[in-house]
Amino acid sequence: MPNLLLRLIAPLALLGLAACADAPKTEEAPAPAVPAHYQAVQDGEYLIPAVEPLHLFGANPRAEVEYAGSEEPGTIVVDTYARVLYHVQEGGRAMRYGIAVGREGISFRGTGYVGRKQEWPSWTPTANMVRTRPDLYAEYAGGLPGGLDNPLGARALYLYRGGRDTMFRIHGTIDNASIGRATSAGCIRLFNQDAIHLFENAEIGDRIVVRTLEQSLAAEGPYMDDAYGRAVPDTPENRAQFEADRIAMAEAEVRAAEEARVAAEEAAEQAAKDERRRLRICRNRGIDETECPTLSELTGDVAPPAAG
Repeated sequence: MPNLLLRLIAPLALLGLAACADAPKTEEAPAPAVPAHYQAVQDGEYLIPAVEPLHLFGANPRAEVEYAGSEEPGTIVVDTYARVLYHVQEGGRAMRYGIAVGREGISFRGTGYVGRKQEWPSWTPTANMVRTRPDLYAEYAGGLPGGLDNPLGARALYLYRGGRDTMFRIHGTIDNASIGRATSAGCIRLFNQDAIHLFENAEIGDRIVVRTLEQSLAAEGPYMDDAYGRAVPDTPENRAQFEADRIAMAEAEVRAAEEARVAAEEAAEQAAKDERRRLRICRNRGIDETECPTLSELTGDVAPPAAG
């Protein structure tokens, strides 16, 4: 009887121990290099590429942040100096987006409102763009339909003032590397994923405020461009980093130029050796110099072209 009782109790004891033991450890999957909201996304007929990790620096990635400004919820605040855009929310919060600022974006200051929203907008270069850079813009003078090759990207918000289009645009981009930088043309660009996010949360009639330099300094503090053209806070540390990066970039350019020079000399030397070898082979074979084939044909590396 005792043996039978032990045989019955033993499995129960093992179950009790198993229940108290730590659960088997499983390896966690590594965090994706690109956040989920910047992964590739299918938008209708278009597959928007993922944002490359190297472009998600500083204030570029979308983030919900504290906001101490006086603007009402729903207001879109554009800071072309710090290169950020805020969509003001309730409770002293805002969604912050990194932006690129083009020449047209820099030229506008003041207030307006969202007068129109457009998915996959068409784009027509201005007359001035066509006149000054016909090599780039003349072929698009009649307009470019929306799509993955369109500079306005996946979405556009059109700023109106007094019932009229100001030609100021907040839009997506096909050039992710431009975000955080000042660019040669365009208005206010966002990653396409961010342009879609803002488009879905902004409403027709929402107020748009484009800060002056004084307003930017009061809200963000002074900003500067780093050696790569990215907006960063103007601090002694960033100024020192600017100088270090500028020197490193200049040294890299010198090294690249020297490597290119050496490579060109080596290529020229090899070409001269190959030419001497070609002529020598032809002489040895009794072939006139004027009819001497290429070295590849002589050595059999490439089949000679077919006759006729």
